[in-house]
Formats: sequence, C-alpha cells, structure tokens
Amino acid sequence: MTSTPTVLFVCVHNAGRSQMAAGYLRELGRGEIEVLSAGSAPKDSINPVAVEAMAEEGIDIAANTPKVLTVEAVKESDVVITMGCGDACPIFPGKRYEDWELDDPAGQGLEAVRPIRDDIRRRVEALVADLLPARTA
Repeated sequence: MTSTPTVLFVCVHNAGRSQMAAGYLRELGRGEIEVLSAGSAPKDSINPVAVEAMAEEGIDIAANTPKVLTVEAVKESDVVITMGCGDACPIFPGKRYEDWELDDPAGQGLEAVRPIRDDIRRRVEALVADLLPARTA
C-alpha cells in the first residue's frame, strides 16, 4: 500500500451510498486518504435525499457528480468497496475488496436514509482506523 492509500467506493448509480461513503471518508480521512467513487451505471445527478442526509452531518456532497466506473480507477485504488454492484467491478490481484451490504437509498425518504447514512459512517470510521492505525491510536 502506498503512503497515501486510495479507496474506491462503487455502487450501481454512484448517486447515494457511494457518494455518502466518499463524503465521510474525505471528512474523516482529513486528506490522508485519496477518495474515489464511481458507478457501474451512473445516474445524471446525486440523490437529493442523500445530499440532505449528509448536510445534517455538516458534509456537503451537493456539488459531486456521478462518475462511470473505469478499469483505471480500480487499478489505482488500494481498497475497492462495492455496495450492491458485485460482478460489475473488475477484479485485480493485490487489491483489497470489501462488499458492504447496504439498503439502497434511491426513492426513500429522509427517515429511511438516515440509518443507511449512519451505517455508512460506522463502516467508514472502522476503515479509517484500519488504514491509518497510527493516527487513531
């Protein structure tokens, strides 16, 4: 792993879960982790309920745009975290892969999205502790 680890979050539309996870990792990683996110079939814009849920946490993801998953993004990442896209992600030897089982916030109201957001935060906090053990000790 490089001195600055790179984490790629991937979900189908890159409009909700992966964007919330990337927002948390940018915030909690404090610039010590490179953050990427992408989707196997990206939407045109970020889920507005995901934007609202993250704004409650003081994290602004409103200006982000969904991106298409590329082989290059996977190649340059140390950790690839998938969220319900499974087989759409190319697999390269030597990468760390995790699949986070999370409900899809698409079409859900804020009350339903908050627990998904909170689950993502817990997972991102654990990821930061794992990738930056010296800082969290």
